[in-house]
Amino acid sequence: MRRLPSVTLTLLLAGAALLPWGCRRKEDEHTVTIHGTTWRVELAVTEEKQFRGLAGRKRLDEHAGMLFVFDRSEVRKFVMRDCLIPLDIAFIGADLRVVRMHTMAVETGPGDYVLYSSGSPAQFALEVPAGALMRAGVTIGDAVTLSEGIPHVH
Repeated sequence: MRRLPSVTLTLLLAGAALLPWGCRRKEDEHTVTIHGTTWRVELAVTEEKQFRGLAGRKRLDEHAGMLFVFDRSEVRKFVMRDCLIPLDIAFIGADLRVVRMHTMAVETGPGDYVLYSSGSPAQFALEVPAGALMRAGVTIGDAVTLSEGIPHVH
């Protein structure tokens, strides 16, 4: 029986160790598409993740964002607590249509936060860099496509 040199064996084992991570990463990638523009999104499904949101981020790529996923559709209100960059928010109804949008400015001080409301029931909220929704031509009533694996209760 021929033995593999230890360097070759080490490289094979290291490569094999990376395979599961690579597969999992694909499964964890989520997207939201509106009006022909797609954003790669992190999901905020838990209360903790929803409370934290994008607070503390110093930058956000043009086609990246966060999708807040709620278990039911109701009027939603967001604030810019500890956010360091301005953001757009698109509230999305259970029917996967945009119900309201806002551009949210960075707050100047703690305490008196501006409330950004969906105005009508929303099951999702998409946060992306400020101006991204306008540049994409997104309007109220636009259909939204969620990638597979994003929880959606009709």
